[in-house]
Amino acid sequence: MRIGIIGSGNIGGTLARLLAQAGHQVAVSNSRGPETLQELVAELGEGVHATTPKEAARFGEVVVVSIPFGRYRELPVEAFAGKVVIDTNNYYPGRDGNFEELDADRSTGTELLAGFLLGARVVKAFNAINRKSLDELGRPAGEEGRVAIPIAGDDSDAKRVVAELIDQIGFDPVDMGGLAQGGRKFQVGSSLYGKLHTAEELTAQGTG
Repeated sequence: MRIGIIGSGNIGGTLARLLAQAGHQVAVSNSRGPETLQELVAELGEGVHATTPKEAARFGEVVVVSIPFGRYRELPVEAFAGKVVIDTNNYYPGRDGNFEELDADRSTGTELLAGFLLGARVVKAFNAINRKSLDELGRPAGEEGRVAIPIAGDDSDAKRVVAELIDQIGFDPVDMGGLAQGGRKFQVGSSLYGKLHTAEELTAQGTG
């Protein structure tokens, strides 16, 4: 599968490596230009190339958005039409500035992104796990204690695609429901944020 990644930091860079190791073709990008990513590309090896955010979005059948939430309006909207989009972002007011609809809990960050990327099929995932855990804790399917990754979205086919990718890189996907209700279950400040759970434990806490 062709996967575009916008943002090469902790989560974006780690996903680039894991997905390339799983056999996917990966286009990685950042806001500073592909020339700043040559060291990362050399480290990740065959199957990975550096490009611009617009070209990464055009390249990917799946596009990972892993940028500071406050900059989501800089994304090249037209390049996302019809794509499955994985939103790994979290809202941190101290970094992103204040968004009144989020502060008042009238919406979630992923809902705002989905509303901006009209025509894209957005799935929230990788928001509740840190880079170190994502990098080190992947395990084969069926292994006892395998860590679960919660996901949320309003498109069942898009969630199926994302769930398969999560399984391929060593984690159990758990569907928490739609973007609004399900996404709130593992956003910043929730009881699931930053915690490691098995699929059974996540399911016991209530899935959508």
